[in-house]
Amino acid sequence: MENTYDIVVIGSGPGGYTAAIRAAQLNYRVAIIEKYATLGGTCTNVGCIPAKALLDSSEHFHKAQQQFNTHGIRTGGISLDFVQFMKRKVDVVKQNTNGLNFLMKKNKIDVHQGTGSFIDPFHIRIRKDDSETILETTYCIIATGSKPSSLPGVVVDKQRVITSTEVLSLTEFPKSMIIIGGGVIGVELASVYARLGTTVTIIEYADSLIPAMDRELGAALARSLRKLSITIQLNSRVREVTNLNGEAVVSFINSEGVDHQIRADYCVVAVGRKAFTDGLNLEAVGIEVSRNGRISVNKQLQTAVPTIYAIGDVIEGPMLAHKAEEEGTFVAEVINGQKPHIKYELIPNVVYTWPEVASVGSTEERLKASDLPYRVGKFPYSASARARASMDVDGFVKVLTDPTYGEILGVHIIGPRAADVIAQVVVAMEYEVTDYEIGRISYAHPTYSEALKEAYLQASGQGAINI
Repeated sequence: MENTYDIVVIGSGPGGYTAAIRAAQLNYRVAIIEKYATLGGTCTNVGCIPAKALLDSSEHFHKAQQQFNTHGIRTGGISLDFVQFMKRKVDVVKQNTNGLNFLMKKNKIDVHQGTGSFIDPFHIRIRKDDSETILETTYCIIATGSKPSSLPGVVVDKQRVITSTEVLSLTEFPKSMIIIGGGVIGVELASVYARLGTTVTIIEYADSLIPAMDRELGAALARSLRKLSITIQLNSRVREVTNLNGEAVVSFINSEGVDHQIRADYCVVAVGRKAFTDGLNLEAVGIEVSRNGRISVNKQLQTAVPTIYAIGDVIEGPMLAHKAEEEGTFVAEVINGQKPHIKYELIPNVVYTWPEVASVGSTEERLKASDLPYRVGKFPYSASARARASMDVDGFVKVLTDPTYGEILGVHIIGPRAADVIAQVVVAMEYEVTDYEIGRISYAHPTYSEALKEAYLQASGQGAINI
């Protein structure tokens, strides 16, 4: 029948579209429901992809201003066309959403636009404007993602007090900006606008930037961001944010307990994200959400209803696009009777500042807290021939390994192309390669990944060559 499916996926972000494609590859009849006009969810439309487009554009602008003369490149006066700067981001997003449309057609996945809600476990109502469609399905996968969080008492008016969604689509160049939150989203947005010349202040409640990652990474990143003239207020608590006469006014208590007030063109609230399950009518099928708004699932990612699964930001775990993708594939294969696995501890975290930050496995703080023995191998990019050639000498690689067996316990990188280099670490940890073994293989010279080799050699007791 026309609206009868084996699997219906609600939400078309990285988790949703990956689940749909994998299910279609396994010969299921699949539909995907998306309430917005384009596929891709937050990541593709107002998150990962547009942010990376702006990060790359702003880095080109910054290097043209700061480094081209050193390279012997004379360009004359450099200026920013902010309209074109934003237009390129829009074009990048469109290329990606068009690609998803192609993938849906290629895999014969039906796309239904509208808001999906449960009637019962096997019937889903889709509302769009004044029309209504009902789908019948054997299985359902909830992949509705997340939305920006705020702080108690802080009203996001989307004019001067905005979130990561609005800041990626500003129509005028901001001369000044306050960013509340020094996590991944906050530091990436700070990088974008500081490179363009915006006066940026980060206010972070914790005593370190990117506080969920290894402490040394946060300290090193702070040093790099300060080179962009970013002001960083750690150990600071925001009391109030207001839109006053066309300016954002932020009152906060700083690390010394002193009450401060600062003004800027915009205040960006970047204090994380929360699961989005509004409108699903979960109560109709007996699915409850926890106090943090997330859906409880078992190890097979089944909800309280065995035929309904949930993945990505709506369940526990880091809110990462690649985590959602792995879960999407996992669920499709579980439904198919396969026995896939996900090692959550081997899902890397990445921050796309420059230098980039990437991390996988245990942090040094966690190992200390658990009283576990470990060895450290550390290599600075200032000693890397490749990094010197590209003028990217900030940062380091830190390898943590087990002193008895040489097992790699965690790797933390801040440096050029860390987001790509970390994949090698994941492979090594997945297949339990020792620090000695991976330090003895050949690495092309000169490359950024050689810093890993040096750190492995040091951790295994052989000794680094180039320091």
